[in-house]
Amino acid sequence: MSFTLMLYSAADCEDTEQTRVVLRERHITFVECPVDDDPIAEHFIIFINHGFRSTPTRVFTVEKFKVIVTEPSTAELDRTLHIVAGLLSADDKKGGNDDYASASRL
Repeated sequence: MSFTLMLYSAADCEDTEQTRVVLRERHITFVECPVDDDPIAEHFIIFINHGFRSTPTRVFTVEKFKVIVTEPSTAELDRTLHIVAGLLSADDKKGGNDDYASASRL
């Protein structure tokens, strides 16, 4: 099992840039969705953030589990990455997971 990470971003957002830096430093693959260019993505983040257009918003998906994190500090982002690694670890115990090795480095 692996996880996917969607990064909902805005062009003029310093927190988004910091998130990109942190994710790249940790060798975490992500798909970026700029809300400035995508009205559906913009509507989605406004919906999940209770009416606020908050960026960056990260959505981690591990099978049926979704972890949504909005504007976290670097420490909060690291804790979230460990939660995702824990979800992968639980599945890894059920039977081989090559992606867990990279997630466990988080």
